[in-house]
Formats: sequence, C-alpha cells, structure tokens
Amino acid sequence: MATTQEKAHHAWRAAERIKRLSDQLVGVGPFGLGLDGILAWVPVAGTVYSVGAGAMLVAAGFRGGVSFMTLGKMLTYLAVDSASSTVPVVGWTVDTLFPGHLMAAKALQKDIEARHGPSALPESWDRKRKARAGRRGVKI
Repeated sequence: MATTQEKAHHAWRAAERIKRLSDQLVGVGPFGLGLDGILAWVPVAGTVYSVGAGAMLVAAGFRGGVSFMTLGKMLTYLAVDSASSTVPVVGWTVDTLFPGHLMAAKALQKDIEARHGPSALPESWDRKRKARAGRRGVKI
C-alpha cells in the first residue's frame, strides 16, 4: 500500500507530465506552447482537451491531498483557460497565450513540496532535459 507521501509524489509527477504536454512541448524563450495552445484553434477539440487535462490535474490534486485553497486556485486557472477557448478567434488567442494548465500544475506541485518535500523526477526525464539543454548550449 502506498504511503501518503508516495501518493503525493505520484500526483506531482502526473502534474509534471500534464504541464509539459499542455503548455511546454515547444519552448520559445520564456514562453512555451503545447497541445492546449495548438488545439485551441480546432473547434471543440481544444475545449475537450482543456477540460480533460484540467480534470486530470484536479484528480491528481485530490489523490495528492493538496489543500482546498490550492484546489480552488487550480480550478480558477483551469476555468479561465477552458472558458476562453469557447469564444472563436479572440478566445482561442487567449487560450494559446494563457498557460492555465501550467499554472494549475505548479500550484499543485508547490503544495505537495511544502507538505511532503521535493519529488524526484525519474532519471530518464532528467537525461532528456540535460540532452535538450546541451544541444542549446545551456549548462544545468
């Protein structure tokens, strides 16, 4: 049976995956673009993805035992992100530029780190990050 800390760290890693997929597939300077921003331009698909990924983040938050205040922050970020995608063109632009999933995932991760300490990423993730940074000439 998994301990509370193990469940929390599992939720942290799930949030990391969703964060990267939704808002950090491609990095351009300090900005990132992911499936959420790309699918925002596809009617219905963007909203479905945004709501689905948001639901997965909230479920991870419940599993990880984050506070109700953190869940409230997450739901606010996700509601703005998902609601904006319902308005054609202007809303899609906002959805592309507003990293709601990223912000919600960071809130979840910060809460878990405060309660259970930092979560270690699997070694394979760290190797990939270092390889990408090395190709860009960045030291880690």
